[in-house]
Amino acid sequence: MTIEARIRELGNRHRSLENAIQQEMGHPSADSLHLKALKLRKLRLKEQISALQEARTG
Repeated sequence: MTIEARIRELGNRHRSLENAIQQEMGHPSADSLHLKALKLRKLRLKEQISALQEARTG
């Protein structure tokens, strides 16, 4: 898999997590632990994307 393809894949997962976070926050009884876990996963994806972009540009 190329770096660009991996960045796109991680970007798609990042957007999916953002949608899941927004949906969870829309519930009156949002689970704060679940939200925290989703946000942490989203942050890790963002870090991976940034690292790959830096590696790509050298």
